[in-house]
Amino acid sequence: MNVTVIAIGKLKEKYWQDAIKEYSKRLGSYCTLQIIELKESLLRANPSAADEEAVKIAEGESILAKIKKTDYVITLEIKGKGLTSEQLADKIETLGIEGHSSIVFVIGGSLGLSADVSKRADFKLSFSAMTFPHQMMRVILLEQIYRSFKIIRHEAYHK
Repeated sequence: MNVTVIAIGKLKEKYWQDAIKEYSKRLGSYCTLQIIELKESLLRANPSAADEEAVKIAEGESILAKIKKTDYVITLEIKGKGLTSEQLADKIETLGIEGHSSIVFVIGGSLGLSADVSKRADFKLSFSAMTFPHQMMRVILLEQIYRSFKIIRHEAYHK
């Protein structure tokens, strides 16, 4: 299975980069992982609602340009559906059984996702009603994908 994470912005702190490297290494036994970091659009100081919308649209266009028609797209959205780790594992396993060989997880920028990216989603996933730093969310997402594969294979890790 191919798993892609598309995220707006680059990881800046070494500790986040190290965590991503570790989970990427662990995931190598279960899937082909690709992480695509896209440039954040600049937002001027004291932006208007129109300025913020323009940023979301620009970032959305760059996200959509990386998604193939055959990809199964899961966006991370506060208003998405919350799943347990077991339910996420079931979702990933079911997608594989149904013949979806490419899953794309999308993490938007600091303003969220554009309406067009949200519309493209095959599934909208929420990790919480709270907002997390986007860099941290990448690590949490990879950990949960790793946990999902461990659950699917009935391997020790998930408690």
